[in-house]
Amino acid sequence: MRLASFIAALVAVSACATGSDWPRWRGPDGTARIPAGEVIPRTLPSEPRVLWHVPIGPGHGSPVVSRGRVFYLDNQQGKEVAHAADAVTGQTIWSVTLDDVWGDSGSEPGPRGTPTVDEDRVYVQSCRGEFRCLRVADGSEVWRVSFVKDFGAEVLQESGEIPGSNRHGNTATPLVDGNRLYVVVGGHPDTCLVCFDKRTGRVLWKSQDDVPGHAGPVWATIVGVRQLVLFTASAVIGIEPGEGRLLWRVPIKTLLGRNVTTPVVVGDMVVVGSYTAGLIGVRVARTASGWTAEVAWKDARLGVNFASPVAVGGYVYCIGPGKRLFCVDARTGSGGWVNDDFFSGMIDAGFASFLVAGPNLLILAERGQLLLVPASPRECKVLARATVCGKNWCSPAYVGGRLYLRDAKELRCVQIAP
Repeated sequence: MRLASFIAALVAVSACATGSDWPRWRGPDGTARIPAGEVIPRTLPSEPRVLWHVPIGPGHGSPVVSRGRVFYLDNQQGKEVAHAADAVTGQTIWSVTLDDVWGDSGSEPGPRGTPTVDEDRVYVQSCRGEFRCLRVADGSEVWRVSFVKDFGAEVLQESGEIPGSNRHGNTATPLVDGNRLYVVVGGHPDTCLVCFDKRTGRVLWKSQDDVPGHAGPVWATIVGVRQLVLFTASAVIGIEPGEGRLLWRVPIKTLLGRNVTTPVVVGDMVVVGSYTAGLIGVRVARTASGWTAEVAWKDARLGVNFASPVAVGGYVYCIGPGKRLFCVDARTGSGGWVNDDFFSGMIDAGFASFLVAGPNLLILAERGQLLLVPASPRECKVLARATVCGKNWCSPAYVGGRLYLRDAKELRCVQIAP
């Protein structure tokens, strides 16, 4: 038994040495793509090998992996806690309490944010807006801010007509670029998006009055211009990253501003989705007088609840209302296919996460089934399937042929590729 465990650990160490990091929400580039150089699963084992599993508290944020460590948040005795664990064994290296736990009627109380690792530091935040920069080595604090105390953000409350992050918590993942850190804060005035010096926490600029949605900013190069794209509680916007100047804005009205999806950018098209507004394609253009943006297409049938789409070859894939899996052309919102019963027996609240694995998609359904599906606008079929965990709202990290994921009770490391 000890020999088998030792051999499994050696295999995991080798994988850690050869695999890329998955240091942030949706992977190294934020598009949920398994990066070049990683082993790509071409099929799935019928019974994937669980290298380790450890009990954890409630929470819905995703784990990330960097330099042989796994970082995640959970609820420990009514507190939101950040953890670093050994990627080979799952054993806890350090734990840091962030805040009192936040809970609403949507799920069991617990953290909903995903850590962001950058070099020797990890950035974490609580639902109530306590933001920390911690040292990777030991979890010690480098700097901190409070969205409420330092920026005038609203105190969370679920009752009444409360929109966006003010209702369900601060969940938007920060974005690091060079020495800058872009954080969705949501204070007043003009502090929807705040740019910090990542090393010191010094504010470099603040921009826009929007109430935040639940997704962080993403990078996009549109018409040759690199910019930040953000889906707030009331609009999808483009921001110039140097000084925070607004480039363009398209209002999107949804019920209580519950905008969760991470934007997907394909060429000059920005695709976002909401359960009440449907799937929406926004075309962005640059003219002699500035920028223009408008809704190019909209499909009310494909309202994404709280999953995030992926794009492959100009087509967008995600889970729609009911049990739907869909594929649509990002340019037109048409073409592709809609499978109305794909997730039968695999979902409850309507969640699935998506990773792009070469020519295929890895889809983790809400009840723990993992499916390998071709990323093809011509057909919808399952190439392989396996059960890897229990009920979850998690976007897994993928490193060296292994999935790091969580369900309601455990953090797991599961081998799915050699």
